[in-house]
Amino acid sequence: MMCNLNYWNDKPYKGLRIAGMILLGITGATAFAFLFGYFVMLLWNWLMPEIFGITTITFWQAVGIVILARLVFGGFKHSHNGPPKEKFGNAPWKHKTNKCSPPFADKWKYYDRYWKEEGENSFNQFVEKKKNEESE
Repeated sequence: MMCNLNYWNDKPYKGLRIAGMILLGITGATAFAFLFGYFVMLLWNWLMPEIFGITTITFWQAVGIVILARLVFGGFKHSHNGPPKEKFGNAPWKHKTNKCSPPFADKWKYYDRYWKEEGENSFNQFVEKKKNEESE
């Protein structure tokens, strides 16, 4: 007879495990917020009165300043670093075509070479053609 050592994944304990993770996450986020607010208060009270002659602040005022700064300067959204080319650099349709690939995916590799070889001349011809159409 084998022992079931993985009893936390059994159905009766799965909900308990999820509730524990949620509680741990809320506790951790709250602790981080209090710690961050405390450090903002310490830095403000250390620097601002000495540099600018501003009065000291309480912990809750420091938390309010952090929230206000986040709203004004950063919002509450995730930032996505890097241009889309880097973000989707390993996309499945980049080097091969499949059902998800855009219609131009297999032609895109020729774009730079085309622009170097023919792009400027073609563009200049297009501009001249449009100028002639406008003048007529």
